[in-house]
Amino acid sequence: MFQKLVTAAVTAAAAAGLMLGSAEAQSKKVKIAYVEWSDAIVATNIIKTVLESKGYEVTITPLAAAAMWQAVATSEADAMVAAWLPATHASYYGQLKDKVDLIGPNVTGAKIGWAVPKYTPLESIEDLKSKASLVDGKVIGIDPGAGLMKASDKAIKEYGLPVKLVDGSDATMTAALKDAYDRKQNIVVTTWTPHWMFARWELKYLADPKNVFGGEETVNTVARKDLKKDMPEVHAILSKFKLSLDDEQKVMVWNEEKGAKPAETAARWVKENPDKVETWLN
Repeated sequence: MFQKLVTAAVTAAAAAGLMLGSAEAQSKKVKIAYVEWSDAIVATNIIKTVLESKGYEVTITPLAAAAMWQAVATSEADAMVAAWLPATHASYYGQLKDKVDLIGPNVTGAKIGWAVPKYTPLESIEDLKSKASLVDGKVIGIDPGAGLMKASDKAIKEYGLPVKLVDGSDATMTAALKDAYDRKQNIVVTTWTPHWMFARWELKYLADPKNVFGGEETVNTVARKDLKKDMPEVHAILSKFKLSLDDEQKVMVWNEEKGAKPAETAARWVKENPDKVETWLN
């Protein structure tokens, strides 16, 4: 009987150990959602690199903006570092604010709007009312459903512009800009700061006298509701995570080099900026 009790106790202890080990393993897995905007790619890969340096297994998943917010709200993702507020993602936050933990800004001084090459005679969005032919009646956009695209639709209506908003992606928009710039042609693109395009080409934002695109924005870190309780160290790191516009745009330019891999450029930035990273970890 004693032997049976000992065996049972050992078995129970082993089972408990396996359960603990499984829980510990699970607690080291972090899932981050992001939109495939060039700035979000940079920030997401940098935070991934930093969390991995602390022993976490990090999975990053690209999603449309609405799906990114929904993933965090339903705990399918633990966090995101790509939430543009107060304007660009206002509708998503308005719907889901009770289901997420808004940690706060990781980048300040951001903005959205329409940009043109500096050589273009257009100065204001209002100019397109009478000069839409300069750009073939088109504004080159990104992925449909993005907050920037919703704001762009609103701008077309508010200003009464005879232009069509062309759906695409960050990549197709910048490809169209490059082609036009190389040919010294006029073009209007939907854009945002930070973005590597401002380091590559001489561009200017069109004035927005009706303030349709809003003023300065912040890019925020948002976590699922229980992350602070479940993974306090991860939450603490996310809470301290900050990047400057210069930091992001520098890495964005690296990512545009032939053969560049975002994971590698993020690791390069982390290696070159130990003091900044240290402030996130302590």
